[in-house]
Amino acid sequence: MSYRPTTAQFALGVFTVVAATVALLAATGVSGVLGVAVVVLFALALGTLVTVLAAPAPHAADRRAEHRAPVGGHE
Repeated sequence: MSYRPTTAQFALGVFTVVAATVALLAATGVSGVLGVAVVVLFALALGTLVTVLAAPAPHAADRRAEHRAPVGGHE
């Protein structure tokens, strides 16, 4: 089963990346290319994590239906 984030989840992840980047750059005061790259990569990882965690958990009935096989070959 593949997972595709909704538009709202994607927007939340993008907002998290931008906000975390701005906040971390302001708080740390880094100015070198390597420092900025590290901050941006950290913010990107944080945004990805937020996007994944914003996904709703599947219901137990949905999980059971995925694993149920047809019985007797009749539809």
